[in-house]
Amino acid sequence: MAPSTRVRKAVFPVAGLGTRFLPATKASPKEMLPVVDKPLIQYAVEEAYEAGIRHMIFVTGRSKRAIEDHFDTAYELESELEAAHKQELLALVRSVQPADMDCAYVRQPRSLGLGHAVLCAEALVGDEPFAVLLADDLMVGKPGGPGVMAQMTEAFAKQGRSLLAVQEVPLEHTRRYGIVQGEAAGGALLRIDAIVEKPAPEQAPSRMGVAGRYILTPAIFGLIRSQPRGVGGEIQLTDAIARLLEQEAVYAYQYAGKRYDCGSKEGFLEATVELALQHPEVGGAFRQYLKGLAL
Repeated sequence: MAPSTRVRKAVFPVAGLGTRFLPATKASPKEMLPVVDKPLIQYAVEEAYEAGIRHMIFVTGRSKRAIEDHFDTAYELESELEAAHKQELLALVRSVQPADMDCAYVRQPRSLGLGHAVLCAEALVGDEPFAVLLADDLMVGKPGGPGVMAQMTEAFAKQGRSLLAVQEVPLEHTRRYGIVQGEAAGGALLRIDAIVEKPAPEQAPSRMGVAGRYILTPAIFGLIRSQPRGVGGEIQLTDAIARLLEQEAVYAYQYAGKRYDCGSKEGFLEATVELALQHPEVGGAFRQYLKGLAL
């Protein structure tokens, strides 16, 4: 039987400590930091849902209970809103987890890197392709167009091989990314020849950096399981993908849209300002406020 090219499950590695946002993340998950009126993790889940994915798998750690609560039913809140006849707010609360969306949670017992976090989801993913979305990277498609994951699932349906979202990054920033080298394979695709985790600028094979979106075939699990620790003493997903290249084709996907690095304070603030300007409720007034600032 031919391998499936339908992506039904998404993995969200959310066990990180969020140290760059201390003290805000001392007791609250960084993925619950709000951009305007939604937490980062909700943006990522909505992106996966738009792509047709209905099974959401969260790889959590200690102090991450707020994420589970966010996607659970809030009976007391719903009862209060219903009694107050606040139907719009009630519908908004219920929309966080649509009726056809399933959420599952698994613990990452130790902070051993992104590769290890993905491996923790193996039993829930099974033997099928799956998406990985990093909530730190808030990604939006072009206005009126599909989201980044929807673009990637469409591309995966056509060629059935692992896909990594990529963007061109400044040479001096290559230390922050997995960097790929590849050849044009038609449209937005590059067939990857090599991938290196966080190379120094003088050692980077290109300026094409991996963004926080992946679609991976299940072959990746066996490779992660035997993967020695790499950069930072962690089990790097990038290193396992480099070995996957020896077994099957892997493609880079140059997505249409914008990525906000919300793992950094600067990126988080940029996302807050730009998405606030686009918000139907507050956008107009906020734009006028910004115009009045003495910058």
